[in-house]
Amino acid sequence: MKVTILGNNSALPAFGRHPTAQVVAVASGLLLIDCGEGTQVQLQRYGLKWRSLNHIYISHLHGDHYFGLPGLINSMSLLGRTSPLYLYGPAFLITILQSILDAADSELSYPLHFHALQEGEELLTDNEYFSVRSFPVIHRIACHGFVVKSKTRGRKLLPDKCVEYEIPAAYYEKLKQGSDYERKDGVLVKNEWVTTEGPAPKTYAYCADTLFTETIVPAIYGADTIYHECTYLEKDGDKAAARYHSTAIQAAKIAVLANVKQLLLGHFSSKYRDLEPFKEEATTIFPNVQIAEEGKAFDV
Repeated sequence: MKVTILGNNSALPAFGRHPTAQVVAVASGLLLIDCGEGTQVQLQRYGLKWRSLNHIYISHLHGDHYFGLPGLINSMSLLGRTSPLYLYGPAFLITILQSILDAADSELSYPLHFHALQEGEELLTDNEYFSVRSFPVIHRIACHGFVVKSKTRGRKLLPDKCVEYEIPAAYYEKLKQGSDYERKDGVLVKNEWVTTEGPAPKTYAYCADTLFTETIVPAIYGADTIYHECTYLEKDGDKAAARYHSTAIQAAKIAVLANVKQLLLGHFSSKYRDLEPFKEEATTIFPNVQIAEEGKAFDV
């Protein structure tokens, strides 16, 4: 699982930084989390194909998190998309999008399936490759974070060993599930002779825009990587509290409490040109901190 940052700034674009958007790559394709202005341009810039994008999750209805969505869904239609697109977000989002389409007398070329987020935690997506859950955070308006969990595909085959032990391809799926194989000549081929441990499942938590709150810790506990906003440095903590945002140190405290392995910092205020102080402050509390640089892909 990888996370590619498309936008890492807060309400106003500044210093070449764009509003919030990021892509999570899982085995079956791409998931888009939030869609600030310019997201489709950023997708093109970093070589991320919309044809692999089937799920979009919108945390809340502040414009820096969804103003890029109308343009993206319309462009997909103009380019001939036919496969369904699954969209998750606040209930009023679909009214906004439909009004824009109606005003232009436009009709999408593909099915758009919308799911309105509920108040509490909720399982949104669950398939053979990954699951996504939402969880509430504390912001000026209703807002949710998301937890993406990849699923193991079973054990990893050693193709040369499978051929050596004369195992038919039709049996490979059972090998992935851990089964041994008995050949026609009575030889029992042990699973560990022809497979190795598969990749461990990964968990990524996107904590959205939020006031510092320990209430989110159970939802993200033990994640491999979390993204937590840090709109302000500690010297501007009063602004963070007044505007329902967090500081870098507060984000690091959440990482410690949640026992995570890696912390990505983002959603920076346009008042700051230099982002290095955010990392410097956070690493006084939590060691493995990364600035969510635009265009950079992070291993979860």
